[in-house]
Amino acid sequence: MPIEHAAVRIVHKPWGVGDLRPWSNIDGSRGAVGELWFERADENAPAPTLLLKLLFTSEPLSVQVHPDDTFARAMGMPNGKSEAWYILSAQPDAQIGAGLKHQVTAQQLRTTIQDGSIAELLHWRSVAAGDVIYIPAGTIHAIGAGIVLAEIQQRSDATFRLFDYGRQRELHEDNGVAVAHPWPLPTQGKPTAVTANRTLLLASKHFVLERVELPEGSSWALLAEPETWMLILDGHAAVGLTAASIGEAIFIGGGRNSIEVGHNGLSALIAYPASRPIDSLLQSLGEQPVKPTHPATHSVRQFAGSVEART
Repeated sequence: MPIEHAAVRIVHKPWGVGDLRPWSNIDGSRGAVGELWFERADENAPAPTLLLKLLFTSEPLSVQVHPDDTFARAMGMPNGKSEAWYILSAQPDAQIGAGLKHQVTAQQLRTTIQDGSIAELLHWRSVAAGDVIYIPAGTIHAIGAGIVLAEIQQRSDATFRLFDYGRQRELHEDNGVAVAHPWPLPTQGKPTAVTANRTLLLASKHFVLERVELPEGSSWALLAEPETWMLILDGHAAVGLTAASIGEAIFIGGGRNSIEVGHNGLSALIAYPASRPIDSLLQSLGEQPVKPTHPATHSVRQFAGSVEART
């Protein structure tokens, strides 16, 4: 099974930044970098189901909404777009908008798009490093300035802009109103320990997102799904023969793979297409398998249920 040091696609955006450190040494001084997309190293390989990105914001992004699978396929797209954000860093006043302050009718929503007041209707909240926000398809949302985040999403560029802070780009009023859930975002599940080294950040019907913390010098077996992404948050490690450090990603094509952790330890995000975490995903070599905790299983069922109701 392939293990690849992911290639990086640079996406320039007017709201991006010039200095991407410590997450990347790419120089954005000649053109602000808004996004880094992690791609398969083999450009002829089948397109993955999920897309992993880093986003860097110096200005607010547009207020937007994504369609679900049913609507997207009716428009000829392969699938819709649900996504999750993991906040890597945030300035003290940084905010994200997710869902509305209160429920409105379709006509009221249309009016706020037309007069630009939809940004005021969004429910804005402060964020800090380590926060996790799930944005199911249909959720009206926006990312504010001063944030660096990792995004895992269904692989789709289906985006309907509702407000763009005067940037003179096209808005998508009709499609936006058609797909939007014009109400507050339901309360989301909290991160839950799966084992001493694994934390479940979220489980949706499209993907699972975990954070792992592995001690320095340790050795592990990763029993990966056919599509598994690992983003290094801190430290460094080798997965098979592929090494990576902070801000780099590894694509794992499934199977049993070794992880050798460096002297600084390892903190990483792991994402894969599934509806619940894999109990046997990570095992310490030379020791008995770590049993999952029962509260994690219970929490996943509750969270997955709430997601199903929203999509």
